[in-house]
Amino acid sequence: MKKRLFRNNKNSANSQFNHTKIGLNLIGVLIGSALSVTGANAAVIENTDVQFGGYIKVDSMFSDYSHGAPDSGSISRQFYVPGTIYGVEGNGNQVVDFQARETRFNFKTITDIDDHKLTGFIELDFMTHADGNERVSNSYSPRIRHAFVSFDNWTVGQSWTTFQNPAALPENLDFVGAAEGTPFVRQTQIRYTNGGFQLSVENPETTLNGYQSPSRILSGSGMVPDVVARYNFKTEAGAKLSVAGIARQLNIETRISDTQFDATALGYGVSFSGILPVGADDIKYTATYGEGLGRYMALNYVNAGVIDADGDIEAITSYGGFIAYRHWWNDQWRTSVTASAFSADNDVSLMGENVNKDSYSGYVNLLYSPVKPLTVGVEYMYAKNSKENGIEGELNRVMFSAKYVL
Repeated sequence: MKKRLFRNNKNSANSQFNHTKIGLNLIGVLIGSALSVTGANAAVIENTDVQFGGYIKVDSMFSDYSHGAPDSGSISRQFYVPGTIYGVEGNGNQVVDFQARETRFNFKTITDIDDHKLTGFIELDFMTHADGNERVSNSYSPRIRHAFVSFDNWTVGQSWTTFQNPAALPENLDFVGAAEGTPFVRQTQIRYTNGGFQLSVENPETTLNGYQSPSRILSGSGMVPDVVARYNFKTEAGAKLSVAGIARQLNIETRISDTQFDATALGYGVSFSGILPVGADDIKYTATYGEGLGRYMALNYVNAGVIDADGDIEAITSYGGFIAYRHWWNDQWRTSVTASAFSADNDVSLMGENVNKDSYSGYVNLLYSPVKPLTVGVEYMYAKNSKENGIEGELNRVMFSAKYVL
């Protein structure tokens, strides 16, 4: 939900909120002054909408880990990440966490210049950082989620990968929800959009397993951008569907111990997603398959490939998906039921058995919105992760949340 702060025009600078009119007009004056100092054309000021949005969200999580809870501050204590729930031996199994990390703020400008549309967008939240503590302040640094500029059909900057359809994510209280079943990446890219068609080149990054090793190698030497194409369309029945494909070069060019590696391989994938209306309810889904997808799926639960005995890269095949049904009991009450899964075809002769194999999770919640901007709810989540050597980790979590949309 976005709130318009002001729109400058030749007659006045109007505020949407009377009680903040003076302050918002001052913002307009300051922005106008700054742009005039830099020599910006006055027409830019006269035709710019400035908006803010975001939400405040508070979570209370009661978690039961099968083999000991991760330490306080671990990412698994913030939200469900496949591969982080195997536990820490010696720690207690049950823990309680309160947080407001998911709270976010975004700022957007929209400018019309000579029949061209110029948009700037930046969004921050406070997830994943571990620089605060729970002893006194519980303060955490903001991080950039999105930062991009769009001009007509072109978008440049950081946003959701074109391979992902964020509109198809289920309405869960967990930060991602269905984490193993969906592509989920934000990164810098150059994207062209024409109607329902999108084509992008995006930041490359290859993650690999060493030969007969569960350790993760970040090559950092990608020379060819990942290329993604996607097509979005609607049906007469009101369904919103999407199909996306990706091609990427897996690359490593580095020295590890006394061995010099220099190899490439092809990675590719396809993903289908959509929203299907069922009366007032809806079904959301995503299904993805590929070789060498790695970090694009399940929050990098498995790597894109493995280095074989000859120093070459063998891509890892993986597939995953989720389905979620949302039922509206009435205008204020609703429930989502979600099932999510992921699996990888690992070659244990190359990787060993201490590597992630598959992951499953399920969710059911009850959400209540007494007024449109405010939602409170409760959610139960169960997750199970497995390795090739038979080691398993389980997580049971009950989560209470309150969310106020700005």
